[in-house]
Amino acid sequence: MPNKTVKNKNPIFNLLGNPKYQFISIPIFAVIISLILSAIIIFLLGQNPILALKGLMQGAGALPKDNYAAYQGQVTDFMETLDIMTPMLFAALAVSIAMKGGLFNIGVSGQMLISGFVATITIGYAKELNPFISKTLVVIIGIILGSLVGALIGFLKVKFNISEVVSSIMLNYIFQYVISFFIITQYVDPVTRQSRVIGENARLTLMNVEIGPYKMRIPIFFVIAILVAIFMHFYMNRTDQGFEISAIGLNQNAALYAGIKVNHRIIMIMAISGALAGLAGVTFYLGYRASIFPNQLSSIGFDSIAVSLLGNNNPIGIIFSSLLITIIDRGGTYMRSVSGVEQEIAAVISGIILLFSAMSSYMKEVFGARYRKGGK
Repeated sequence: MPNKTVKNKNPIFNLLGNPKYQFISIPIFAVIISLILSAIIIFLLGQNPILALKGLMQGAGALPKDNYAAYQGQVTDFMETLDIMTPMLFAALAVSIAMKGGLFNIGVSGQMLISGFVATITIGYAKELNPFISKTLVVIIGIILGSLVGALIGFLKVKFNISEVVSSIMLNYIFQYVISFFIITQYVDPVTRQSRVIGENARLTLMNVEIGPYKMRIPIFFVIAILVAIFMHFYMNRTDQGFEISAIGLNQNAALYAGIKVNHRIIMIMAISGALAGLAGVTFYLGYRASIFPNQLSSIGFDSIAVSLLGNNNPIGIIFSSLLITIIDRGGTYMRSVSGVEQEIAAVISGIILLFSAMSSYMKEVFGARYRKGGK
């Protein structure tokens, strides 16, 4: 007779072991354990972990500060958090769709850079263009450049069996140094030593918008990023192409045997991933920031790997994980000022979360086995 699942009387194993809830319960469990370990580390350093974590939240606008400068408030801090969260969300979605297809796009930072740079030099300095046209063209350029680079990586894999990890890392370096050369020789600002600031008509973040007593930044693509995440969830779970992508990620040989055009789909997966990375690039370099530092890749492209893992590669989960990681990253400076805990502890917290997120498959198996045995 087939084995029957014993009814589990333990509510913890009902949540963590039940396959219905694991997509959300395991990431939440990983975050809770990570915060507990982080609090222990802060305590061992001789600091108050509650005060430190409170400062972390205050720095990102998740909690109110004791004092604010003129025209500033909790809402202005939180809007800045949403501004930097926007490229993070796009970048994490780029990583997640590649992972769903069994691929690892570690070149998101390079794809962000090339998309942001080309959009900057073609549209960013064209002050005579209408703002709506400028912003639209910036986004189109970002999508096209990112998708072309992603498709190139996919083509190299299917045509010459070059690992997407190797090719994307090499392209990261190529973009980093070539673009740095052009910025220093052609587009450098002599004062800041970075690329010249783009015009407001092309910027994807509205600056110093007066709303009530506040002057805040408005990330106009934040809502679009949320809508893209919702669409990606539908695409991956409700369409034939999404099913084929998942099938390739599970077993390429089985997918090929089932009649799926694996090579074609690999190029398509990387093109979509690159397009999302391109959106991350333009919302970062022509949104959150308005210039590019020479010889520097954005850390968002690498942090997005942790965000995707924490969100279980689920686009809806990634919305919340990107918000959490962004809060941790942004709140580090203020945490140091109010609690004395070094800013690097924020990176330690993110690293611990990443570690437990990477163990999600193991935790699913362990808790799932206990759940099937009735928690014994």
